[in-house]
Amino acid sequence: MTTMTQRTEAPPCEPLLSDRIAGSLLGAAVGDALGGPVEGYAPEQITERHGGRVRGIVGPWNGDHWRTARPLAPFHKGDGHVTDDTLMTHALIRVYTAVRDHLDAYDVAGHLVPDLMTTPRWIPELEADALPLHRIFLAEKWLVARLHYGHVDPREAGTGNIVNCGAAMYMAPVGLVNAADPRGAYAEALDIAGAHQSSYGREAAGVFAAAVAAACAPGATAGSVIEACLDLAKDGTRAAIEAVAEVAAGHRDFETALAPLRAAVAPFDTVGPDYRAPSLGARRPSRLHAIEELPIALGMLLVGEADYRRTVLGSVNYGRDCDSIATMSGALVGALRGEAAVPAEWVKQVADASRLDLHAPATALTEVAEEVFAEDMRRHHARTSAFAALTAAR
Repeated sequence: MTTMTQRTEAPPCEPLLSDRIAGSLLGAAVGDALGGPVEGYAPEQITERHGGRVRGIVGPWNGDHWRTARPLAPFHKGDGHVTDDTLMTHALIRVYTAVRDHLDAYDVAGHLVPDLMTTPRWIPELEADALPLHRIFLAEKWLVARLHYGHVDPREAGTGNIVNCGAAMYMAPVGLVNAADPRGAYAEALDIAGAHQSSYGREAAGVFAAAVAAACAPGATAGSVIEACLDLAKDGTRAAIEAVAEVAAGHRDFETALAPLRAAVAPFDTVGPDYRAPSLGARRPSRLHAIEELPIALGMLLVGEADYRRTVLGSVNYGRDCDSIATMSGALVGALRGEAAVPAEWVKQVADASRLDLHAPATALTEVAEEVFAEDMRRHHARTSAFAALTAAR
């Protein structure tokens, strides 16, 4: 991985934690909004529909017929509206603000599930106040079915769900709370995601959180983020990241990288070539496979050399589940380079169109991250003192 590390240099001025958290969450939300209206389509279809590559915020795929056009009705995807990726990310931040410590699967059952099913919130794609439960898809509704109605052990509730990126897409806050500690972020995200996913879907959640934590380290680069992922990732997830990263290292323009990156991840992707007609083996547990979204997001981070526009627009124009890919790659660029990396005009457009305060979650999570670190230090000092007493010469 030496070549990748050399290609991407650290920014000249290191962002502080608060700046990295704001950059990551804003970068994720903007990426989500950019990718939403072209989600599920191939690069060729996107080019035909928009007369070229998507270069900014665009309207719904079916124009004014978005309310009834299948397969996306009744969601208004486009015009700067964030999707469930951002809604779930903000919901997880609310769990952190309630618990104010590291989270586990029981916090998902005790806080996230009630948040989804009891508190109406503004849902941009529905253009209405509604329960978040009414917006999320079946893979996320699984949380409510298993934990609230099924009373399943939270640590095992993800077993049986389809294996997809549902848990990974909202794990950036875990990486931010564990900033500069990829191993800690990986472990915490695996615990949280056990309530939602199993197999390589759960693994992707852990690795994505680790990637965000690694991106927060002083001096981090796109290459060092990939190396942190490869240090922790297991089975097909590790193999997919390695395969995509090797191909991405040979490209600096997403135009030339789109087809090669898809070819690199295809052997590990269970969905198959037609995103809207998954194969019979799609989304089933396996040690040989990986979700597509995370390796491609990491690949685009390398191709775009951690530049926000190049990285995220590459993710958007890749198509398929591109809102989640752009959410992940946008979160990583923001964590590496801070809020200034995310185009301010896009942030304003998305915040205004979605009618959401995109900065407030970042402020809240920064406070929690600082509190959690202080508590971690207290716990560390207590154990250090205890261990010293246990090993003192007699």
